[in-house]
Amino acid sequence: MPVEITWWGHATCTVEDSDVRVLTDPLFARRLAHLRRRRGALPPSGARDADVALVSHLHADHLHVPSLMRLAPGTRLLVPRGARRAVPGLRRLTHLRVSEVAPGDETPVGDIVVRAVPARHDGRRLPLGPHRAPALGYVIAGEARTYFAGDTGLFDTMAEEVGPVEVALLPVGGWGPYLGEGHLDAGRAAEALARLAPCSAVPVHYGTYWPIGMDAVRPHEFHAPGDEFVRLAAGRAPGVAVHLLGHGESVRPKVAR
Repeated sequence: MPVEITWWGHATCTVEDSDVRVLTDPLFARRLAHLRRRRGALPPSGARDADVALVSHLHADHLHVPSLMRLAPGTRLLVPRGARRAVPGLRRLTHLRVSEVAPGDETPVGDIVVRAVPARHDGRRLPLGPHRAPALGYVIAGEARTYFAGDTGLFDTMAEEVGPVEVALLPVGGWGPYLGEGHLDAGRAAEALARLAPCSAVPVHYGTYWPIGMDAVRPHEFHAPGDEFVRLAAGRAPGVAVHLLGHGESVRPKVAR
């Protein structure tokens, strides 16, 4: 079966490869603290079906304990090393098979292997929290190699650390009017695409959540990143097929040149 990618919104995707369902950064909430879901229906219950779920870092819009509670018993869950110490709520997930991983760790799941790779992002649960855990990306290797970047900034060794991939799921925006250090906007994501040189790419992490009461503050930062990434990627990485998905849409991307 060809690799299939479904974008549910924000950084939540399903990657189906080799009859294994991989769920990234599950977030199934209408509201999270000061954020509300402004675009796209909540993912249907079937979106929670996964053989393994991947958490890229400890920020609450990526490690959302109430969403993880809704995963089926026995689901494998990979989290950054140190997460259970930093996020006590993870101890409630007794129905899941939780493993902590660090860059370089490989986890076989059925006929795929999930490899944790470095990311450049603040991995703490809270801005001034004392407990740290590495922010991660993941490479899902089966019939194709699919890179889920989580949240990251550009870094010099990105292509070397990630390795050859056929598909890249890259963040191109955020959940607020300004992106801080350790993030990719559309331009930096296009540069990452040029460095990684996959066959296909899907932009994620934009156009879903926005702070309550700030609808009129820099609204282009909410609406525009996906289209802007498509435009810039055409110039920086013209050989890459970029798939701009709506919420809940799927694609079977090109994985061979």
